[in-house]
Amino acid sequence: MRKVPNPVQRTHAAQPPLQAKAKPGPSRPPSHPWGHRIICIAYPGAMSLDITGPMQVFATANDLRRQQGMRPHYRLVFAGLQAGPVTLSCGLSIMASLGLAQLRASRLDRHSTVLIPGGDGVDAAQHDVPLRAWVQRMAPRVQRMGSICSGALILARAGLLDGLPATTHWCRLQELADLARDIRIDGDRLHTYDASDPRQAHVFTSAGVTSGIDLAISLVEADLGRAMALAVARHLVMFVRRPGGQAQFSAMLAAETRHTPRLAQLLDWIPGHLGSDLGVQRLAEQACLAPRTLARVFQKELDTTPAKYVERVRLEAATALLSQQQASVATVARLCGFGHPENLRRSFHKALGVSPQAFAQRFGTG
Repeated sequence: MRKVPNPVQRTHAAQPPLQAKAKPGPSRPPSHPWGHRIICIAYPGAMSLDITGPMQVFATANDLRRQQGMRPHYRLVFAGLQAGPVTLSCGLSIMASLGLAQLRASRLDRHSTVLIPGGDGVDAAQHDVPLRAWVQRMAPRVQRMGSICSGALILARAGLLDGLPATTHWCRLQELADLARDIRIDGDRLHTYDASDPRQAHVFTSAGVTSGIDLAISLVEADLGRAMALAVARHLVMFVRRPGGQAQFSAMLAAETRHTPRLAQLLDWIPGHLGSDLGVQRLAEQACLAPRTLARVFQKELDTTPAKYVERVRLEAATALLSQQQASVATVARLCGFGHPENLRRSFHKALGVSPQAFAQRFGTG
């Protein structure tokens, strides 16, 4: 009969561990499902595309992960100098859910990336003392801190670019150089992020406007792998990589590989070798097919010849480089495999009805 109270006694004894488990300890992972915070700092007069472009890349990566049955990786946070609506240079207002005062160290850690946009408002923002102090204080705490376009001026004012390569919008390069203590200005790069270099993987910059999208794609590649970066680029119908001096890769052309299984590897290989010999014999060797067989497969699956397909990829790469206005026509002709500028000019006139120079003037981001 004395054994009856024992279960009650054991039940009471078991309660403290249950209570302890119910209280999240400091080592417990955060309750939200995201693995990495992307904090974009908005300020009055910032350029809308500097903010929405990169953030859409991360949002698309989340969407694609959901479609694959995985949890989203990124938590997107819009922060302002103060919480509330922020009017951008185009007149669009976005809502900053947090102000700098709320973005304390407890909210930022090694799983956070801070992005600072550019725009007309950077002239005032770079002299904002609280913003500069916040950037200096938080940079050592976060995994990454980068700038879009002229946002590089804010990082430079905070002393974070000393000893590092840096770029910005072409019209702000001289202003950035004037701030230099030991900044290595590189106006030909789309961005300076380099996952293989600890310093350039921690603090980095990007060139004008749409280069922030290129930067975001590179960050996705570093976080989630090349396959996801390529999937995001294809979904957004953009180039997955546009680094100066390297061949471009078109999402529109890459999408064709899904419908051409016999040519898939070859079509993925071509954009990275545009400056090389891409004659039928070389393509056939790469595809492990006889030249005549290769020609038949191209005609059947793509309704074109190997030579016309290569010219199409080269032309698309050239239009991308010229639209960025970061290389001369002669350099674009060499990088894209046209050799002489006259060959590039003939290709442009045949396909687009304009010269390379006229195309750059009409459609260049500058």
